[in-house]
Amino acid sequence: MGLLETIRDPRDLSKLTTEQLERLSAEIRSFLISNVAQTGGHLGPNLGVVELTVGIHRVFDSPRDSIVFDTGHQSYVHKILTGRQDFSTLRQQGGMSGYPSRAESVHDIVESSHASSSLSWADGISRARQLTGEGDRYTVVMVGDGALTGGMAWEALNNIAADQRRRVVIVVNDNGRSYAPTIGGVADYLASLRPTLDAVRTHRVYENTLGWWKQRLQQGGPVGKFTYHSLHAAKRGIKDWWAPQGLFEDLGMKYIGPIDGHDMAAVERALIKARNYNGPVLVHAMTEKGRGYAPARANVADQFHAVGIIDPETGKAVEPGSKQSWTSVFATEIADIADEREDIVGITGAMLIPVGLHRFAEKHPERVFDVGIAEQHALTSAAGMAFGGLHPVVALYATFLNRAFDQLLMDVALHKAGVTIVLDRAGVTGPDGASHHGMWDMSMLQIVPGLHLSAPRDATRLKEELREAVAISNAPSVVRFSKGTVGPDVDALERTSDGVDVLARRPAGEKSNDVLIVSVGAMAEMALQVATRLGDQGISSTVVDPRWVLPVPRSIIRMAAEHRIVIVIEDGVRAGGVGSRIRQEMRAAGVDTALNEVGLPVEFLDHGTRAEVLERVGLTARQVANDVVAQVLGTKVPFARPLPGQEMPTGQIPKIQ
Repeated sequence: MGLLETIRDPRDLSKLTTEQLERLSAEIRSFLISNVAQTGGHLGPNLGVVELTVGIHRVFDSPRDSIVFDTGHQSYVHKILTGRQDFSTLRQQGGMSGYPSRAESVHDIVESSHASSSLSWADGISRARQLTGEGDRYTVVMVGDGALTGGMAWEALNNIAADQRRRVVIVVNDNGRSYAPTIGGVADYLASLRPTLDAVRTHRVYENTLGWWKQRLQQGGPVGKFTYHSLHAAKRGIKDWWAPQGLFEDLGMKYIGPIDGHDMAAVERALIKARNYNGPVLVHAMTEKGRGYAPARANVADQFHAVGIIDPETGKAVEPGSKQSWTSVFATEIADIADEREDIVGITGAMLIPVGLHRFAEKHPERVFDVGIAEQHALTSAAGMAFGGLHPVVALYATFLNRAFDQLLMDVALHKAGVTIVLDRAGVTGPDGASHHGMWDMSMLQIVPGLHLSAPRDATRLKEELREAVAISNAPSVVRFSKGTVGPDVDALERTSDGVDVLARRPAGEKSNDVLIVSVGAMAEMALQVATRLGDQGISSTVVDPRWVLPVPRSIIRMAAEHRIVIVIEDGVRAGGVGSRIRQEMRAAGVDTALNEVGLPVEFLDHGTRAEVLERVGLTARQVANDVVAQVLGTKVPFARPLPGQEMPTGQIPKIQ
């Protein structure tokens, strides 16, 4: 039996020696590699936090002490140590979440995993502990993978540091190169002194003594004040040369480190000192993403930040991706556009490769800006660039646009800035679950005055609509597309004068005015399947793709008046979505045709494949077609307009009590 099999609860770690802890860390890495290789997931980040996570659970008492992860994809080791060692269903429907989950364990707290929020959680939790008489409980945050580039983290840090009574320990998992390790004999000597000096600096006697001398010197007239300021300046100069702690200590927060985040003994010593200080402390740990796995370390791009199913021996994908992805189509096209137009610039939030700006950056590195995990800043900076004569293209995951809504509304739209926002991973994304589905964007964007919103259905339309978007210079434009493989092109029968594509008329060549099916973006294939199923039941239909869903094309309203019922199929939430907006525009134009919004419920949707999630919420061709048949027959609301000579159906309208 290995050591890992004996760990069922974090308290089991207290029985192990330092040597055994090192063996356990090696076993955890082997476990992660073999298991994540079979399911896919965030491998590199978790290989880098093994010793840090073990140390946190050794020194602190979860769940009495609250442990928060930022970002949550660093929590696999935490799951292993808290009794969850069956990873066979990781990120699969009904299985283990790839992020902390309160439904899984009392040890999990923050589920959302939108980066840079953990310190605000810690601020709130620690304040609550104080006010409820539980100020002896610790709040521990592991923050890393770029999360400290987000402004929200610094807003929270400012508040945490202001109250020296709160027991908050912030463990910075520094797996980047923002802090270059010092080298040489003097650095090695200082490193050997650092554990002893940190122990002195975090002792309460040291703090009390400093406070006493500070008060006495400042009360000692001009000479005393001069002496205090001189000594304080010398102290700060030495500290800032020795380690990058000045900013944190200027805020009033104790700083320990930097330490080797893979040295189990050093990690535990630092965490014990932080715990014993009984106030806000930051522990700076240097780590390696992908630690202990050669294929990950050799992957220069991201050290296997996230992988699909791979061969654990080689790290190579079991099924090499030969199909074209939505992201790769965008990456090629935006790079080509940038070649043609010198005013085009790219902006991303710490996701250059995932959102497809890397090819642009390779060609024109001076025109692509990675602002870190700072979507709010990205949008306002883009507005400034537009004012200065550029056309910014801001590429984000759709779920992260939520964080920059105010900036989009007040800085971009209000100022009629020509900014294009490209939303990757729009709609249901699958295994990352509730916090990463890009299902909120179309509802949010409906209320932004002047905004143009495009949802391409295939690769050709993505290229086309991206070029149309960057041609808009006096308003924000948005292009959204799905995650994963882009399907075959869906060619149109014709295009209206205002840009709407007619995809099908069923039955072909006949009058097809029973049902108007409005397909939004990647839902085109489903919409065509619905039309075929309706045709099998003798119900005619017209399938259209608006291409630009905002502003609502006038031809959609005209066609709605010519059909008995309108069905809008979208992969965003129904509430306030595209269907809702079209219905409002129809009413404003005096068109009373019934309309049914077919989309996602206003719920947080658990992880699973895209197909599984859509099946779960009833967003399938079969279910949609069944509902439409019932609406045409008059047994389900909203009822289709009756044919000439028919009475309006009333049978299924519920009685309101």
